[in-house]
Amino acid sequence: MAEKDKKVKSEGKPESEKPKQPKEKPAEKRIKQVIRLVETNLDGDRPVEIAIRSIKGISFMFSNAVILKSGFEGRKLGELSDQEMKTLEDIIINPERHGIPAWLYNRKSEPATGEDRHLTVSRLELTYRTDINEMKKLRTYKGIRHQLGLPVRGQRTKSSFRKGGIVGVKKKKEAGGKK
Repeated sequence: MAEKDKKVKSEGKPESEKPKQPKEKPAEKRIKQVIRLVETNLDGDRPVEIAIRSIKGISFMFSNAVILKSGFEGRKLGELSDQEMKTLEDIIINPERHGIPAWLYNRKSEPATGEDRHLTVSRLELTYRTDINEMKKLRTYKGIRHQLGLPVRGQRTKSSFRKGGIVGVKKKKEAGGKK
């Protein structure tokens, strides 16, 4: 114990109390935290194939096809350069130019033109709303069901899709003064 005291006195502070110098880290790539891609904010810490699935209109299979065509598998979204981000956005918006098969698109045989297209975010929402309004205007069965707020795809309505009060058996009220 005396040796320890001598060591402390000679150096000023014991080994455990000396301030540690931070080790120099190698230059790391700076990862962007939030990335704006195709009208959507995406998390830069996630892998590209998972992050782009947060974009409305991009499914699991479509994101896999985009990754295979772009060659970004295994990379994080925040590590991509600006040029790579533009390439990724172009593949998502114009998949037909990059050889993604038409069976992956979310708008096959469009009624007006008959062509296959892939829609994302605001274009997808606008087209969906337009289709419903067209069905209402033509007074199709589905259009009428949409207008009435009823289920469109053949579901039962006895117990589901109720709006308003409770339906069922009501208990009789007990007489107040009689016992």
